[in-house]
Amino acid sequence: MRGRLPAGATELTLDGKPVKTSADGAFLIGFSRDSSSEAVLAWRNADGSAASRRLAVAPRPWQIESLPGLPLRPVPDAEYERRRPAELARIGAARAVPSDLMDWAEPFRRPAEGRVSGLFGSQRIYAGTPSAFHAGVDYAAPAGAPVLAPVGGIVRLAEGPFTLEGNLVLLDHGFGLVSAFLHLSRIDVREGQVLKAGDAIGSIGATGRVTGPHLHWGITWSGVRLDPDRLLAE
Repeated sequence: MRGRLPAGATELTLDGKPVKTSADGAFLIGFSRDSSSEAVLAWRNADGSAASRRLAVAPRPWQIESLPGLPLRPVPDAEYERRRPAELARIGAARAVPSDLMDWAEPFRRPAEGRVSGLFGSQRIYAGTPSAFHAGVDYAAPAGAPVLAPVGGIVRLAEGPFTLEGNLVLLDHGFGLVSAFLHLSRIDVREGQVLKAGDAIGSIGATGRVTGPHLHWGITWSGVRLDPDRLLAE
């Protein structure tokens, strides 16, 4: 959700946690698959009075996706346990960089062409082993097909291959909203590079945990995993 505070209002919180706002009161918030059914936005008006609004968060139906030919870990367990902590730390640090960018307020576009082959929120079962829900949207397309920035931002991470994500790019759109582009065959950007909507990020590939070439596009807001489809322009 994108919103704007009343003129002069400050100290916006969501369920008691601070929410970043622009100089003119613009903000965004988001809810993941398993969010509670109610949330509270609270702020302080220009006259110092407290105000709040309760938000109803409606559940959606989720699919179950069984991938019998894809193991939970695409590398041996010992290698995964050795590599994964450092990978998660690197990804987490890149997502946590503070940013005053306002690219999140612009209309988003699809980062790749192709059939939607995986939906956000689906419960994944890898070779009979249940795992976390699918935290993004998958676009199936030939290896080498272009991946483009859905909106502007700063590249915070551009490296790989990671055990699960393969070759990975993280693009910061501001205010805690970060896009992740997974399984790339080629990365065409560098960390710190400023992109605008439509700029080349890399090429679709099949690196990491995959059954074939595709782009996984994920979105997080302050660590909360969101459905990228909800950000696309109508």
